[in-house]
Amino acid sequence: MIRIEDVSVTLGGTEILDGVSSEVDDGRFVGLVGPNGAGKTTLLRAMNGVLSPDSGRVLVDGEAVGSLSSKAASRRVATVPQDTSLSFDFDVRDVVAMGRNPYRTRFGNEIREAGTRNDGTNGKAETDGEAETDGEPRIDRETGTDVVTRAMDRTEVSSFADRSITEVSGGERQRVLLARALAQDTPVLLLDEPTASLDINHQVRTFELVRELVADGKTVVAAIHDLNLAAHYCDELLLLAGGSVLASGSPTAVLEEETLREAFDARAVVSRHPVTGSTYVTALPERPAGSNGENGADASSGRVHVVGGGGTVSRLLYLLSAAGYEVSVGVLNEGDSDLETARLLGLDTVTEEPFAPIGADARAAVERRIRSADVTVLADVEIGAGNVANLEAVGDAESVVVVEERPFEERNYAGSDAAVRYRTLRERATVVSPDDLLSAVSDAV
Repeated sequence: MIRIEDVSVTLGGTEILDGVSSEVDDGRFVGLVGPNGAGKTTLLRAMNGVLSPDSGRVLVDGEAVGSLSSKAASRRVATVPQDTSLSFDFDVRDVVAMGRNPYRTRFGNEIREAGTRNDGTNGKAETDGEAETDGEPRIDRETGTDVVTRAMDRTEVSSFADRSITEVSGGERQRVLLARALAQDTPVLLLDEPTASLDINHQVRTFELVRELVADGKTVVAAIHDLNLAAHYCDELLLLAGGSVLASGSPTAVLEEETLREAFDARAVVSRHPVTGSTYVTALPERPAGSNGENGADASSGRVHVVGGGGTVSRLLYLLSAAGYEVSVGVLNEGDSDLETARLLGLDTVTEEPFAPIGADARAAVERRIRSADVTVLADVEIGAGNVANLEAVGDAESVVVVEERPFEERNYAGSDAAVRYRTLRERATVVSPDDLLSAVSDAV
C-alpha cells in the first residue's frame, strides 16, 4: 500500500531524513519509533503529500502522493496530527464532518469516485476530474449510518457533538481529530503521537480501535513515543535514528537491547510482559562508576533478595540485575521458570526439590540472605503450605518492598495465619507495581 523510496529531506539547513526507504503492506499497522528529532513527523508529512522530499518519493497504492492534487491525496491518506490546536469555533460535529471535504464539490454536494458506490463498496480512487457527483451523504454499509455519525460513535465523541471544539479538553480534541480522519474514509491512516493527550484508559481504547480498523482492511502508520504500546499493538516497527532507518521488522526483532542503546543512547532491559506476553522495554539508569561484578553487578550498588515463584519474578530479576544490584532469589523449586531465569542471569539461588515444601536447610539459607540484603522484594506470588516459610522469613527482613498486582486473598492458600502475617508485613513495607520496583529499591538501598 505504501512504498517509501530513498526519501531525503532538509529543513532549515538541517538534514532531517537521509535516504529513508521502506514498504508498508496493505492492512498492516506499522509503528514509527525513535528518539526525539529522528524524523518521524517529517516522514509522516512526506507520506501524506504535505511535504515534498528533496529527493526520493512516496507511493500510495502505486501512485506518487506528491504528484496528486490536495483533494485526491486526501482521498487516499488521512492524518491525525500531533498538534490538536484549532483556531476556529465550530461544533464538534462540524469538525468531524470536515473529513468529508475531499469528497465535496464547491456547491457542497458529495462526490464519489469512479468505481465507488454510495453503499460503501470501494473501488479504485481516481483523480479529481473523474469523480462523479452524488447528492447523498456517504453511508456506512455495515451500520446503515452516515460515515460522520459512525466516526463519532467509534471514537466516543457523540456525547459532546454539539459543544464547541474550543471548549473540549485536549484529550477530547485528540479524539475529535481521529473521528475527522475516520470520516475521511481513506485506505491509509497516519497518526502522529495519537495518544499524547489521552489518559491511560483512552490510550488503550484508541489503540484497540486502530486494531479494529486494521482488521477491517485499513493500513495504519503511527509515530508512537511509548515503545511498550507500540510493541503490544503494532504488526511491525520502523525504528528511525539520525534521520535513517536503524531497524525494521517485528517488535521482537526491532526492540533489542543493543539496538535501543544505539538509537536512544540509553540502557534498557527487554523482557516479556508477564500478562500480555508482548515485548516489554524498561529503561534503566546508567550503572554506577566502578561497576565490575558479574552481569555488571557491584556490591556497592546494593544487595537485594527476591522472594517469588511460579513465573512472578522473572522480569523483576532481569530489571534488578541489569540495574547493577547483587541479587539473590529463593526458595524456588527445581523446574520453576523463575529459577531458570535466575540461573540464566547467574544469580545466587536457594532451591528445593520439585514440588517439595521448604525444608529447614533451605529456610536457613534464605534467612541468611535476607539478613545480609539491603532490601527484600516480595513478589505477587501465590502462598500455600509448601512455601509459606518464604513469607515467614520475609517477616524478619529489615526493609521490604512488596510488588502487588493482585489482592492477597486471591492468591492465599495457606489460611488466616498467612493472611495476618501478610497484612502485618504489608503495613510496614513499600508497596509498588512492577513498573515502580527500581525506584522503590533505589530508595530503600
